[in-house]
Amino acid sequence: MLHCGKSATVSVSSKKAGKLGAHHHHGHDHGHGHGHSHGSAVHGRAFAIGIALNTGFVLVEATYGFISGSMALVADAGHNLSDVLGLIIAWTASVLAARPPSARFTYGFKSSSILAALANAALLIAAIGAIGSETIHRFINPEPVGGGTMMAVAAVGIVINTLTALLFFRDRHHDINQRGAFIHMAGDAAVSLAVVIAGFIIVRTGWQWIDPLTSLIVLAVIGWSTWGLFMASLRMGLLGVPDGIDHGKVRAFLTSQPGVAAVHDLHIWPMSTTETALTAHLVIPGGYPGDAFLHELAHELEHDFGIGHATLQVETGSGADCALESEAVV
Repeated sequence: MLHCGKSATVSVSSKKAGKLGAHHHHGHDHGHGHGHSHGSAVHGRAFAIGIALNTGFVLVEATYGFISGSMALVADAGHNLSDVLGLIIAWTASVLAARPPSARFTYGFKSSSILAALANAALLIAAIGAIGSETIHRFINPEPVGGGTMMAVAAVGIVINTLTALLFFRDRHHDINQRGAFIHMAGDAAVSLAVVIAGFIIVRTGWQWIDPLTSLIVLAVIGWSTWGLFMASLRMGLLGVPDGIDHGKVRAFLTSQPGVAAVHDLHIWPMSTTETALTAHLVIPGGYPGDAFLHELAHELEHDFGIGHATLQVETGSGADCALESEAVV
């Protein structure tokens, strides 16, 4: 283990920091919401309703897709099925994330929400591959399609997907899994509208190739939303600095504190899809500034940057004797 001489460390959660630093008034708001006002019960209810509605619709849409011969309906059903599985995974992760820490899992299961986001993206990629293959086959060997059935079933899909998207609308900026659910359901509503239009064109013109073309459009929509979700969840899985937090601004903020001569070993990473952690060494040659200083600093990190779990180590020497002083050392 690497040690740095003459140091003191404090770890302050956002709740504790909020109590100890409540006297400090901020006249501004950076808009970093944390979603703590909505409990897991509310999220669980949204997931349960979304899963129930979409599971029923997947069964109906897939059945009528095969009956009518519409690849657009089958593609949309496949997308909805992947969304149902994604909702189940995300809901499971939210339950696990609420479990307390243990001697083996000292952060609890908070990072399971990140794994859920990655798994959700993987499911969507698999759905794109499977449906895309069949769609290309339909272009080569077109089959008769029931346009009227397409329109009726897809119209029901617009309603169900819109209602489900609204369940996740409020918390979409606080949690990548909530955002993923909202994007998927809103995208599904738009896709269902496209299928309605395609069915109308087929009924009026008899152009059967419109169906596989619509299926490709569906896949393009899925791919666009999936890429953003995949990259965001991958960055989290690699412990990258969360979106919305500027590493340079955090460093400048810590360096600007009274008595702080330098900052090193600064790390910012996601503990889950909603919580962010930070560790840093503060070089304060004037001596240990006291617990109140560190508690207040942690409170400001939570308020201004959305970093709710800060661990700050004070070094009263020059900092040069710390084995972690170099930015090249992790």
